[in-house]
Amino acid sequence: MPVTVLDREQTKDLLRHVLIELLEERKPEFQELFIEALEDVALANAIREGRRDEFVSEDEIRAALEV
Repeated sequence: MPVTVLDREQTKDLLRHVLIELLEERKPEFQELFIEALEDVALANAIREGRRDEFVSEDEIRAALEV
């Protein structure tokens, strides 16, 4: 069985074409996946930012939620 060797650019080009084809054929699944990934990143950023700020008491949180 012959072996094909691809250089870096050929590999990148092949991967790019495969990803484009997958995105076109399975658009709804990839949209959902990307939305979930973005939500995860946003949550992680919010947690990181929250750790830098002052802590708030549970009573203050409950009061804010009741408004």
